[in-house]
Amino acid sequence: MRAYDIIHKKRDGKKLTDQEIEFLIKEYTKGEIPDYQMSAWTMAVFFQGMDKEEIAKLTEAMAKSGDNIDLSSIKGIKVDKHSTGGVGDTTTLVLAPLVAACGAPVAKMSGRGLGHTGGTIDKLESIAGFSTALSMDKFIDSVNNNKVAIAGQTGNLAPADKKLYALRDVTATVESIPLIASSIMSKKIASGADAIVLDVKTGNGAFMKSYEGSVELAKTMVDIGKEVGRNTIAVVSDMDQPLGWAVGNALEVKEAIETLKGEGPHDLTELCLTLGTQMLLLAEVADNPKEARESLEMAISDGTGLAKLKELIANQGGNPEVVDNPDLLPQAKYSLEVKSPKGGYVQKIEAEEVGISAMILGAGRETKESQIDLAVGLSLAKKVGDQLEEGETIATLYYNDETKVNEAKEILLKSYQLGDTKPELTPLIYEIID
Repeated sequence: MRAYDIIHKKRDGKKLTDQEIEFLIKEYTKGEIPDYQMSAWTMAVFFQGMDKEEIAKLTEAMAKSGDNIDLSSIKGIKVDKHSTGGVGDTTTLVLAPLVAACGAPVAKMSGRGLGHTGGTIDKLESIAGFSTALSMDKFIDSVNNNKVAIAGQTGNLAPADKKLYALRDVTATVESIPLIASSIMSKKIASGADAIVLDVKTGNGAFMKSYEGSVELAKTMVDIGKEVGRNTIAVVSDMDQPLGWAVGNALEVKEAIETLKGEGPHDLTELCLTLGTQMLLLAEVADNPKEARESLEMAISDGTGLAKLKELIANQGGNPEVVDNPDLLPQAKYSLEVKSPKGGYVQKIEAEEVGISAMILGAGRETKESQIDLAVGLSLAKKVGDQLEEGETIATLYYNDETKVNEAKEILLKSYQLGDTKPELTPLIYEIID
């Protein structure tokens, strides 16, 4: 079998066999197939696509290219949640303890962020002493005993995906649905979950900007789940403006605590209830959506979700007192209220620009080597549909480096579009695909 023949076959729009896909991924991971041939193949896939059987086989091959985590010793159905990313995406910090408080085991493997703000691991490291470097025994015991654990991803999870993603990034082949879907799902499958809930973002601040593209990606990933025997549901949600009010690591931890107290932003709370409902259904701890949602709402109102967050923090070496006193989280030295230069209704907020503003302050990474400042970021005061008076605060910037604040402020101001009439609001949840 030769890489040349597989490239030629896909270039001509023909379906690849399981053996051809396995050969390609295995040999590329070993370094036997050079980057220039794999680049040609990814470009062929970009233009010719793949059918659902090919995509499922590609996903399986990438998942099998490294470690596969065995979670079979954890009691119950393990449900993983994955978000395709966005600005102010604090859902895991709320969902993990909330779903665990309702009786579903949450064995969460998370990563660091590259972009607007840190990933879940970075956010949790805002809590003094919190460790995500858990041994597999500690990880499994924590879920069996406490129903929840959040650990950093193993270094050898789907290495074929790491190689392939780096290649796609420099060969203009990132925006391929088969390649995106197999990349995401290969890591989820290798992580050992029994079922998967996907939060697929759509809009300006999302990876997929168009609604049609987001739905296609969601359906493709649900199909992969079915093909490889993992019960999978996708929720298509809005990312045309930031989720919640806070953008920044410690700021988002504080917002997650407020949400678990029942005092969080409406959109973040609603999305967590929607995703959590699907997680409880897949974990078979609720019989129907109404029962699942009521269970989640009760865990917020009676404080058991918040208590579970404290338990999670203490179990992983962190200071649980931050839950009662969020001022123990890292604090920025300075803050600046950004005022609106004119009055009107907020027509649109360019979510990606808000994320860039936070990143300039130090809340995210521009490169893999960048150091995150866990204390900095921003908090919005107005969202789409809100009315503003001239000189009214639209957001507050929190920063430690005074040389960056003016640039961040200008980008934030440009992200807000004002008009004379109140706009029609887009839905938070567009579609649930199962």
